[in-house]
Amino acid sequence: MTIEIKAPTLPESVPDGTIATWHKNVGDAVKRDELLVDIETDKVVIEVVSPADGTLVAVAKNTGDTIVSGELIGVVEQGEVTPTTSPSKVESDSTTKPEVVVEQVTSSKEHDEVFISPAAKKILLENNIDLHSVTGSGKDGRITKEDAVAVVATNNAPAPAEASPQAPAIGPAGGRIEERVPMSRLRTRVAERLLEATQNTAMLTTFNEVNMQPVMALRSKYKDQFEKAHDGTRLGFMSFFVRASVDALKKYPAVNASIDGNDIVYHGYQDIGVAVSSPRGLVVPVLRNADHMSMAAVEKQIREYGLKAQEGKLAIDEMTGGTFTISNGGVFGSLLSTPILNPPQTAILGMHKIQERPMAVDGEVKILPMMYLALSYDHRMIDGKEAVQFLVCVKDLLEDPARILLEI
Repeated sequence: MTIEIKAPTLPESVPDGTIATWHKNVGDAVKRDELLVDIETDKVVIEVVSPADGTLVAVAKNTGDTIVSGELIGVVEQGEVTPTTSPSKVESDSTTKPEVVVEQVTSSKEHDEVFISPAAKKILLENNIDLHSVTGSGKDGRITKEDAVAVVATNNAPAPAEASPQAPAIGPAGGRIEERVPMSRLRTRVAERLLEATQNTAMLTTFNEVNMQPVMALRSKYKDQFEKAHDGTRLGFMSFFVRASVDALKKYPAVNASIDGNDIVYHGYQDIGVAVSSPRGLVVPVLRNADHMSMAAVEKQIREYGLKAQEGKLAIDEMTGGTFTISNGGVFGSLLSTPILNPPQTAILGMHKIQERPMAVDGEVKILPMMYLALSYDHRMIDGKEAVQFLVCVKDLLEDPARILLEI
C-alpha cells in the first residue's frame, strides 16, 4: 500500500514554501513519525514526518523546489522494506507506481544525533561532506552555516606545493575563495519587509538614555529569591522593558496602533513582539496580552521563544500579529542603532548595551550604567511630541521601577 506525502496546509499569510532538506533518500526505510523533509517558509521551517512504517519510494519535489498547500512531495510504501535499483522521479499527476533507486549509507555514525541548521545541512550535502565529521560551534554543538562554509572552504583549498631547493616559494599562501549560496526564504522575506518599511513609511527615530542603576540594583537584590519562587525562571532586563512599554502604550495608544490602508486601527490590547536571533536569521515571536502577564511569565515565555528559535521550532502563529516590537541589540554589543519598523506596526523600541559613563547628578560627576534607547516610529501616525513623551515615560518607569508596580 502506497501513501502519498503531501505538503501541510499553510496559513493564509504564507502562500508557498520551499523544500529545504530531505532527511531520507529514496529507498530508505522509514518509521512512523520519523522526520522526512523540512519545508522552509517565510517565517518558520515545517517538519513533515512519515505517516507509517515503510520505505520512501519516490520524491516528487527536490531540494529548492517550491510547493503549495496539499501538493504531492513524496510517496511512502507501507510495510516491509523491499529495495529496488531503478532511479525514480514522480510527478504530482502520476498514476503509475514509480521506479526507485536505493542509496546505501555506510557511515557507522548514521544514527548519531546531529544538531544542524537547514542551510548548513544543505551546503554539506551538496559538497558530499559527512555531517558527523563536522564539529559545530553553535549552542549545544549545533552546526551553523558558518561552520559548513568553513569546512567546504578547507576541503576545497589547494594542497601546498613542496618547496623547491632551487626556487623558494613566493607569494601568499591559500587562495581567494568565494561561494554562492541561495538566500533563504526567511532572509528574502526580511529584506522585503525592511525595504517596505523604509519606502512606504515616514520613519523617524528619537533617542534618549536611561540610568539602569535602579533596575540593576533591584535585580541584584531579588534575583535569587525570584528564581526560587518561580521554578528556576531567571529575572532579566527584558521583563522590565516589556512592563514599562505596556504601561507607556496604555498612556499613548497611538504608539500601539497600526495603519491599514487609509484607516488607523487602535488596539485595545498590547501584544509585544520580542526580536530574537536564530540560525536562520532574526525572528519576532509575540507575547500575547502582555498587559496581563507577570514579570515571571514574561521572562519564562521569552526564554521558551529563544530556545525554540535556536532549534527552529517556532510555530507560525507564535510570530503572527503584534502591536509593538522591542529589539535588544545590546546583547550583541550595539551601543546605538536605528531600529526599522515592523509593518503594519507604527513603532519599535530599540535597546542597547549598558555602558558605564560619567554623568552629572545634582552637581556631581558620577559613574552610572547608562543605556541608549531608540524609538523608531511612523510619522504619518505618531507626532514627534507623542513619540518623545512615550520614550520619556519608558525612561521614567525604568529609573524608578516602583512606579511599574504602582501603575503611576
